Amino acid sequence: MILHFTPNVHFTKLIKAASKLREFNFRKIKGTDGPLFSIDVADDRGNRLIFKMQQEGNNWRIIDQDLPLWIVTAENELSEKIVEEMQ
Repeated sequence: MILHFTPNVHFTKLIKAASKLREFNFRKIKGTDGPLFSIDVADDRGNRLIFKMQQEGNNWRIIDQDLPLWIVTAENELSEKIVEEMQ
């Protein structure tokens, strides 16, 4: 009997966005065509914002629309954290 073990990839990083230190939770989504991460973060009111990032070449890009500007401007730093964690 052959068992295939695929570990869950999830991690949390503190990133400064909109002049505040925020906790971003990353989770790799399995069973998709390409590499995909689901990311969630709390806004100023405590509501959870959930969005996805997909790998394009060596960088990761946000694929969701209608996100607050402070998330969009943090895209490069979010990409760096994913690359750093996956190495």
